[in-house]
Amino acid sequence: MCGILGYTGNHQASEILLSGLAKLEYRGYDSAGIAVLENGNIKVVKNKGRLQALEAKIQGEDVTGTCGIGHTRWATHGVPSDTNAHPLWSDDMSVVAVHNGIVENYREIKNTLSGYGYRFYSQTDTEAAVKLIDYYYKQENDPLKALTRAIREIEGSYCFVLLFHDRPGEVWGARKDLPLIAGQGEDEAFLASDVSAILQYTKQVYYLDNMEIVQLKGGLVRFFDTEGYAKPKELSEVTWDAQSAEKGGFDHFMMKEIHEQARAVKDTFGAVYHSGKIDLTEINLTDEAISKLSQIYIIACGSAYHVAAVAQYVIEDLSGIPVRIELASEFRYRNMPLDENALAVIISQSGETADSLAAMRKAHEHGIKTLGIINVVGSTIAREADSVFYTMAGPEISVATTKAYSAQLIACYVIAIQLAKVRGKLDDARYEALITEIQKLPEKIDEILDEAGVLKRIAARFVNARNAFYLGRNIDYAVAMEGSLKMKEISYLHSEAIAAGEMKHGPISLIEKGMLVAGVMTQKNLYQKIASNMLEAKSRGGYIFIVSPRGCDVLKDEADFVFHIPETDEHFTASLAVIPLQLMGYYVAVARKLDVDKPRNLAKSVTVE
Repeated sequence: MCGILGYTGNHQASEILLSGLAKLEYRGYDSAGIAVLENGNIKVVKNKGRLQALEAKIQGEDVTGTCGIGHTRWATHGVPSDTNAHPLWSDDMSVVAVHNGIVENYREIKNTLSGYGYRFYSQTDTEAAVKLIDYYYKQENDPLKALTRAIREIEGSYCFVLLFHDRPGEVWGARKDLPLIAGQGEDEAFLASDVSAILQYTKQVYYLDNMEIVQLKGGLVRFFDTEGYAKPKELSEVTWDAQSAEKGGFDHFMMKEIHEQARAVKDTFGAVYHSGKIDLTEINLTDEAISKLSQIYIIACGSAYHVAAVAQYVIEDLSGIPVRIELASEFRYRNMPLDENALAVIISQSGETADSLAAMRKAHEHGIKTLGIINVVGSTIAREADSVFYTMAGPEISVATTKAYSAQLIACYVIAIQLAKVRGKLDDARYEALITEIQKLPEKIDEILDEAGVLKRIAARFVNARNAFYLGRNIDYAVAMEGSLKMKEISYLHSEAIAAGEMKHGPISLIEKGMLVAGVMTQKNLYQKIASNMLEAKSRGGYIFIVSPRGCDVLKDEADFVFHIPETDEHFTASLAVIPLQLMGYYVAVARKLDVDKPRNLAKSVTVE
């Protein structure tokens, strides 16, 4: 993985490819390259490093032509290098391809092809797949037949976009499990792994289904199944614009997206709140379906898993329905008894997370209904889930999620409220009070952002820090996990989230003088418990940073710094307490002069295991 683009039309392909790949930089990558087809020759330019280096390299090359493919790579097989960068080609340059995903049986393919005289120059799994396609193309002289034969043998997940040297003006693609969309312009067509890459050129797109093949030719888009039969497909229109993916005056996308959280919260709630009540009928959570539920599994990865951790507390407390939260990468490989009357909730910003997708398919195999909480319309999980709750965060560019996380929280809150209401756990007054509190969250988020400057000064103390602890209990532990992740993924400061009661079972031995120990304190019945844990850290030299609601003065004299958030219902405090922790991570990363939006070794959409 990471970013893929294909183009054929009337413009210089290199310019389109570079522009589109720049829109995919947020996904994280370590090398980049393009290939352009002109007069039966395919010219490839690629290198390790950023797109700027590729652009400079292209300036000294003759890369003319109106048909081409491009790629930004995040290494899976083979170190980041000029050689391993995509595109990759067959021995005689007759087939050139870019690829997202993993070819699991590449060694077997490579050994077989070596016996037929193929040579291998890279460390990648992609090269084996490209040469397998080339092998069949030389037999069939037909890209469609070559692809249908090759993908029957290729195991794993993939998205291929290819050029064939004797097919002028044609770009071919195929997908299994990983995203690929086709864009329809005026006398031009596009392929991309993400709609943001082509949005500046067209809003008319097709979403490829799993195991589909696509051909771009003469400005037209055609689709085929794995038997080679043509398939009709409905054209969709993207409703958000390219400007939504621009920085809008902020130094980084992450800070822009932090400031967009109030809108994301408001829009996500507004999508399911009509005529004074929550209405989940469009996502198939009818009163009848809710009354039959005996169990909920919430399955996710990364920040989405931290949302699940919050949701577990909120749903169980409000509705009384048992909730299990599961890491998708663990759930998919466990042999656990599953309740057929359960609902599996899959949370994923991209809707393409490989482990989450596999976990959802496992739930389907056991006859369990699935609900996706997804931000990207038309994504694979959104299309395969039994129902979908779309969050209204809009395009999220920074690798470190902020506004998508906040929108996912709102989705979980309203599900919890509706479950509780239908099952008779809430009277009308309590129901309306909870809704009122959700409606006030956007304003309260903006209040916190107005005080962001003080966090910048605190963060400056930790530019050279090595370690940090984040403590919490109950919902606050879930928030601490997300705060810790934000710190480590963009600032590279090692941080660890700990359920505060576990401090004395080992982690307390790691506290050093001046070490940041951040405590989240929003649950009144646990104030004194958390305070005791924080004082234990203080007595060992820790720098005590507290996030708590206004009016909580439990540690006002002992803490080194207290950041007060507005008061809200305790079920919803995660939506406010996370904001200062996001800002702390951001400001430490900026002070360390790091690439906030594109942290090393990370990708926005994790489409491999």
